[in-house]
Amino acid sequence: MAQSQNNLVDGIFGKYAIIQTGGKQYQAIEGKTIAVEKIDGVPGDKIEFKEVLFKRDGEKVEIGQPLLASSVKASIVSQIKGPKVIVFKFKRRKKCRVKKGHRQPATVIRIEAL
Repeated sequence: MAQSQNNLVDGIFGKYAIIQTGGKQYQAIEGKTIAVEKIDGVPGDKIEFKEVLFKRDGEKVEIGQPLLASSVKASIVSQIKGPKVIVFKFKRRKKCRVKKGHRQPATVIRIEAL
């Protein structure tokens, strides 16, 4: 039982990388679609992430100190906005109320090559 689970984990996570963009870190697996901080471009554009922190290819593991020389290639799927966040400010006993909304822009990308 444990051997079959180990083979399943190695099959799914046998080849992946950890990339950094927009001040956050993401796990990049070929074919995976992720939403990252906004990147300028239109759907279909190819982008390349040079900030690779970690890379695993089967049994071979590379750890950057702080970055690796390799890159991750991806394509833009769409530009979206995140969920609305309500910002409500008030001052008690002064009838001062301000209600604002904010939607964080994001870019959906598909990882194509590690």
